[in-house]
Amino acid sequence: MNPSDLTQRPPRSPRTRLGGFVILPRMLDKGRAVIAGTNGEYNYNCPLDQRFLDFAGIDAEALKQQLAAGKGDGDILQWVLDNAKNKPSEPATAEWSAFVERRAPLDIESRQFFNEMQSKVAPAREDIGTWFDLLELDDYVSFGGKP
Repeated sequence: MNPSDLTQRPPRSPRTRLGGFVILPRMLDKGRAVIAGTNGEYNYNCPLDQRFLDFAGIDAEALKQQLAAGKGDGDILQWVLDNAKNKPSEPATAEWSAFVERRAPLDIESRQFFNEMQSKVAPAREDIGTWFDLLELDDYVSFGGKP
């Protein structure tokens, strides 16, 4: 599998699911890009990635080793399911993914950061309310899209 070149295009949306998990496909794209040295501004094991890692009970470096071995998404998913300390069920994964997808900044500091970031990429947009909305918008605008 060719690593994602995140200097040319963004990673997959945080909404994209693999095995029912949001965030995971995006994290895999970033991990592969870090290994290849083509991650650009994207970081592997960022706070968003850590939400998935904490939920599943997976070590970021152990997952990165699996990516470095050249495993595809299906093999990685099986590795995650086999090695997850928390062993989330399908219903628990669906509930967690839906919750994370709807997350919005709640505290003042997070809201300020969110508003500052949005004002840089699309100050006139009033439909951006969740972290995933903001990430997708930032990805789009960063690669030439018009807000």
